[in-house]
Amino acid sequence: MSFTVAITGRPNVGKSTLFNRLLEQRKAIVDDVSGVTRDRQYGITDWNGKTYNVIDTGGFVAGSEDIFEKEIAKQVMVAVEEANAVIFMVDATSGITALDDSMANVLRRSTKPVFLVVNKVDNQARMFEANEFYSLGFENIFFIAAASGSGTGELLDAITELITEDASEEAKEIAGLPKIAIIGQPNVGKSSLLNALIGEERTIVSAIAGTTRDTIHTHYKMFQKEFVLIDTAGIRRKTKVHEDLEFYSVIRAIKAMDEADVCLLLLDASKGNHGPGPEHFQPGGKER
Repeated sequence: MSFTVAITGRPNVGKSTLFNRLLEQRKAIVDDVSGVTRDRQYGITDWNGKTYNVIDTGGFVAGSEDIFEKEIAKQVMVAVEEANAVIFMVDATSGITALDDSMANVLRRSTKPVFLVVNKVDNQARMFEANEFYSLGFENIFFIAAASGSGTGELLDAITELITEDASEEAKEIAGLPKIAIIGQPNVGKSSLLNALIGEERTIVSAIAGTTRDTIHTHYKMFQKEFVLIDTAGIRRKTKVHEDLEFYSVIRAIKAMDEADVCLLLLDASKGNHGPGPEHFQPGGKER
């Protein structure tokens, strides 16, 4: 069984920034807006010769009635269950909040090793202020600045000490599996199809177009078949894309198509073919 580390915490503490830092690529979308990450997103990385899985999760908000925050909380709990170790991320600039306490209460009930990571500690004053996080009661505490990478080496040293050679080899094998990307316009059912294929609620499904933002990699292992399924954000004409978040979502989706071995184009039969046909495009993908 390969080793998996889940990055958890309340919204906007820098989880996706750390995820990108560990993977050494901009895989997750990062924005100042709270709640950008919704589904759990997987990546594979290595440190000190050990290869392991990393899960980025959305911001945990306990007891929320918001449709997305409720679903995100479910996804976070699944990630904690799947993981062998958990990174609990907090923000030194805001101190301990009620949402941090809620997340801490969840993780105290877990038997998994928890690494409390205090982010945005980039000067001596913040280092001094960050000492208040010791009161959360976690043994393993690290002070980092995810944006610059400061302090992440000590954190990774501690994580990789838990990883066996066998687990590392299995993670390498998963990284080499064939990839199938599910692509299509917004709201045609890409996430529903992925959930149906793997038999669990792997990605959040709603009637709201644009629910999926990041590309979601999922290890499929059923019926003697093994590959990686990639759920992507909906792609539509450039002229209809106005938000920065959707722009970056589309860029990630196109990148997923490039890295995939097979692309599965999903269409909505109830809408017919109202999209642009081949005659609308010039070679190189540019619309006329």
